[in-house]
Amino acid sequence: MAKAAKTSFVCQACGATSSRWAGKCTACGEWNTIVEEAGVAALAAAPGSGLTRSAKGKPTPLETLAGSTAEAPRIPTGLPELDRVTGGGIVPGSALLIGGEPGIGKSTLLLQLSAQFANAGRRAIYFSGEEAAAQVRLRAERLGLAAAPVALGAETNLANILATLEQGGRPDLVIIDSIQTLWADGLDAAPGTVSQVRAASQSLIRFAKQSGAAMLLVGHVTKDGQIAGPKVIEHMVDTVLYFEGDRGHPYRILRSVKNRFGPADEIGVFEMVESGLREVANPSELFLGDRDNSAPGTAVFAGIEGSRPLLVEFQALVAPSSLGTPRRATVGWDSNRLSMLLAVLDARCGVSFSQADVYLNVAGGLRIAEPAADLAATAALVSSLLATPLAPDDVFFGEISLSGAVRPAGHMNTRLREAHKLGFKRAVIPAAGDIDKGNDKPKTQRLTHLRELIDIVGGSKRSAATSSSRARGED
Repeated sequence: MAKAAKTSFVCQACGATSSRWAGKCTACGEWNTIVEEAGVAALAAAPGSGLTRSAKGKPTPLETLAGSTAEAPRIPTGLPELDRVTGGGIVPGSALLIGGEPGIGKSTLLLQLSAQFANAGRRAIYFSGEEAAAQVRLRAERLGLAAAPVALGAETNLANILATLEQGGRPDLVIIDSIQTLWADGLDAAPGTVSQVRAASQSLIRFAKQSGAAMLLVGHVTKDGQIAGPKVIEHMVDTVLYFEGDRGHPYRILRSVKNRFGPADEIGVFEMVESGLREVANPSELFLGDRDNSAPGTAVFAGIEGSRPLLVEFQALVAPSSLGTPRRATVGWDSNRLSMLLAVLDARCGVSFSQADVYLNVAGGLRIAEPAADLAATAALVSSLLATPLAPDDVFFGEISLSGAVRPAGHMNTRLREAHKLGFKRAVIPAAGDIDKGNDKPKTQRLTHLRELIDIVGGSKRSAATSSSRARGED
């Protein structure tokens, strides 16, 4: 009598396993995400599942840490911004995972990448699991890439994909769009479930390591912006990239959050045009190109994304509120950080926003998570409250503590050089922190406390604004 296949109940949100079904996952707290799936023992002999039983193992030779190792070879992609993000090019035999919201441009970027590989004489294979081959051809014609010798396939069966890859010569690049659409024959689960995604990823990554082909997997994202499926997939691959941006803006940010062969948190900037994604060599000029210097509530922040200096505009709007609880809205920045800054301004500087709606926006659809943006955001807020425009050639950066002190930021010299290159005359920066001497930087004004920034922005208007805001708070 054949032994019954053992099953388990797996959360589709976090991958936690339990012995019985429940309405709520005890690991992540999500509701109605637990699905019954076949256990690992039942999948061991499944063809194409990536899970095989091995016989008795043999000892593995051990090595020491001493010695020299050559740097991993890289293949230039033909897209300088993508080369920057990956650390100089794609490493043969590596596995990359790219995620992004639907319609953000992932398929467009990967089609351009595969065309660059094919036009350079390398073998590139593009498997589409979400679109038919005719749809991919239409996109290629629209982008002017129809003549590129890219091998195209529309397949979702994992065993068929592996069999295709083993035929012919070794591919240099394999693109799977997307990993959530693949399914293995021996798995009694729907495509996109944790077991299917895990098995497909494991098999494809093993093929990449054994053959030396670069494997690029496309992943869907959840409503929180994270790549869907078990978190273990991000640990299995060598590089994790996120394609960010607002579909209402033409700019797209490709961000590296994990890279075993290069720096993490590096970004590449693209612009969506009719002919596809166009690389932006100087993103600071792009984000600052159409700003209104005469409007109050705008401040320029000198930030660092990875190793790249980037100047962006913070826009603030402070308006009288008729609500009992005024609104606090942010786009491209952490709303909790905004609440903290407003509390510091009230408690340490006597500037209250308690009777006003506050809106803060990072221009261009960029998301900023750097604490050094505190000073620029505060300058924009106070400028809007006092209805006083800031000097158009001022740039700001610095972190603000709960005491109101202005703390130093990293890479100060890099930020100042970028500001000088774009024509800014003065930089309002923290008092602490060393900067190089030279003429390739703007004049600096050092701050030790947030009160000094209020004086810079408002000048003589500060006392009037402070008294009026206090009066509004007492009404």
